[in-house]
Amino acid sequence: MADTAWRRHGPDRRSTRALRVRTAAAVAALLVLAVLLVPPLVPFDPQAVDLPAKLLPPSWRHPFGTDDLGRDLLLRCVHGLRVSLLVGLVAALVATVLGTAVGAAAGALGGRTDRLLMRAVDALSAIPHLLLGIFVVALFRPGVWPVVVSVALTHWLSTARIVRAEVLSLRGRPYVDAAVSGGASRWRVTVRHLVPGVLPQAGLAAVLMIPHAMWHESALSFLGLGLPAHQASLGTLVQAGRGSLLAGDWWPTLFPGLLLIVPTLAIAGLAGAWRDRLSPRRRSELTL
Repeated sequence: MADTAWRRHGPDRRSTRALRVRTAAAVAALLVLAVLLVPPLVPFDPQAVDLPAKLLPPSWRHPFGTDDLGRDLLLRCVHGLRVSLLVGLVAALVATVLGTAVGAAAGALGGRTDRLLMRAVDALSAIPHLLLGIFVVALFRPGVWPVVVSVALTHWLSTARIVRAEVLSLRGRPYVDAAVSGGASRWRVTVRHLVPGVLPQAGLAAVLMIPHAMWHESALSFLGLGLPAHQASLGTLVQAGRGSLLAGDWWPTLFPGLLLIVPTLAIAGLAGAWRDRLSPRRRSELTL
C-alpha cells in the first residue's frame, strides 16, 4: 500500500513542481523582456501629459488605463518596474557581497573577531529595516542611488549569518583539515575552500533579496522619501494612484501593485527550486 502511494504521488508532485518552476521562469522572462524591449521600442514619452485623456479606464488603446494626468499607465508601469528591478538587483548584489565578506571573515577567523562581528550584526538587526533605511535616505537628496545604498546597507545582515553558519560547517570537512595539515595558511584555506563553498547559498540569498529590496524601495517611495514623485517607480506609482483610488478609480493603484506581487511570486518559485537543488534531502522529502 505504501509503495503504491509512493509511486502514485511521487511523479505527480514532481510534475507539479516542475510546472510551477516553468511557469515562474516564463513569467520572469516575460517581465525581463518587457523591461528591456518596451522602453526603446515604444516611442511614446511616459511623462507626456494629456489632460483630456485623464483617468480613462483600461481599454484596447490603454490596457492599464491612464492616470490623473492622462499618461499611459502600461508604459509608466514598465518604466517603474525597470527602475524597481534596477534598485533590487544592484542593492541585492551589494548587500550579498558585504554580507558574504562579513560572514566569511567571522566564520573563518573565529574567536574575538567572530564575536565582535556577530554582536555588530545583532545590534543592527535590532533596528527595524525601514527605520534604518529612512535614516540613510534622509542623508541624501531623493534619487535612485540613495535608495540603493539604503537598501543595501540594511539587507546584508541575514546573508552574513547564513554565510557564517555555512563557513563553520565547512571548517569541519575533511578536505579543509587536509589543507590545514598540509600547511595552507588561513587566508588560502578561506579563499580556496571556504568562500567557494558558500557561494551557492550566498547566490540564493541574493535572489531572494531582490523582491525584498523592491518592496523596500516601494515603501520608501510611497512615503515620499525614495525616488522623486515625477520619476516612475512602482512605489511612486502606487502613491500617486492613492487619491484616485479614494475617488473610485482602481486601476492607477491595482496595476503597479500587481507588478510588485507578480515578480515576487516568480522569483520565489525559482528560488525554491534552487533551494531544493542545494538540499537533496529536502528535495527527496518534497517529492515523496
